[in-house]
Amino acid sequence: MSDYFAHESAYVDQPCEIGDGTRIWHFCHVMKGAKLGRGCNLGQNVLVASGVVIGDSVKIQNNVSLYTGTVVEDDVFLGPSCVLTNVTNPRSQVDRHALYERTLLRRGCTVGANATIVCGITVGRYAFIAAGAVVAADVPDYALMLGVPARQAGWMSRHGHRLTPDAAGDCVCPESGLRYRLEGGKMRGLDVDEESPLPRDKAVGTIGYDDWKKRGG
Repeated sequence: MSDYFAHESAYVDQPCEIGDGTRIWHFCHVMKGAKLGRGCNLGQNVLVASGVVIGDSVKIQNNVSLYTGTVVEDDVFLGPSCVLTNVTNPRSQVDRHALYERTLLRRGCTVGANATIVCGITVGRYAFIAAGAVVAADVPDYALMLGVPARQAGWMSRHGHRLTPDAAGDCVCPESGLRYRLEGGKMRGLDVDEESPLPRDKAVGTIGYDDWKKRGG
């Protein structure tokens, strides 16, 4: 039996899987058949529907609903009131329960507050979806997506800072010093395995927003 916390106002339907150290706060509902990894945090009024799969160390802010068909990998951040769907063409009179579409949020990506992720797409590793954006197509790894509809506006590091490749495609995160390279239209990290957690000494923020702006962020 795993060791997790659920507030007394939360509903956790059985059977489901919840990893050690996960915290489920006020008025949440985890439905039967959902899977949550270790060390996750579900803020107030979060719904995790049947069949949803959530990895380790995922942070879900208030008022987020994850519907059947959603897969969330490790270290993903879902901002307050962001929206995910599972049917492209819903109609109240048409039963499409057998046609739910898969939405995949890859490791380490961020979905900003009030952003909308249309179902059936993949958001790449460490991609950054800005607040209020509407994403209706696959997103590359490390891409920064802005607007309605969302369009790529650049690249973001694992620490959430804009990357500016030089003529050779090389760039460095201003906070962590970790190196990245843009090759063939794809960004990749050079210093840390992209499927591994950040080293402990890189996992604490050192640059606030004001400092970031002063550095040209």
